[in-house]
Amino acid sequence: MNDTTVTLVGNVATAVEYRDTVAGGVARFRFAVTARRWDRERGLWSDGNTSFYTVSAWRSLGANLAASVSVGEPLVVHGRLKVREEERDGQRKTFVDVEAVAVGHDLSRGTAAFRRAARAEPKPQPERDPWTVAAEEGAAVTPPLVTAS
Repeated sequence: MNDTTVTLVGNVATAVEYRDTVAGGVARFRFAVTARRWDRERGLWSDGNTSFYTVSAWRSLGANLAASVSVGEPLVVHGRLKVREEERDGQRKTFVDVEAVAVGHDLSRGTAAFRRAARAEPKPQPERDPWTVAAEEGAAVTPPLVTAS
């Protein structure tokens, strides 16, 4: 598949909303990206237009995002770009979404401390020997009758 991937640097514009779905948990938030240019004449940085994206993150990325990100925080978002058009109130509108593959705090603008998330996957229990189980329970075990044919 030839998806368009993008890397965006900006700020969280809305609170992260997390919900469980049949396909797994998903987190969504709006992301603001503002172009900045150096104005040589004035010797200042000036802000350009702001673009807004709806970012969605699935499964563990979504859960970790919901637990780690707040409005106003600077992030770097990498993911698949999706452009869609809808008709609302009789007008055609264009929406730009990003399905996140990776998200992190922008460390050029602050510090962060990483905490590894605990895995929620159950570990398979080793199969227990029936002789040991019977001995622990104090029950007598009779071996199966084996006949030669």
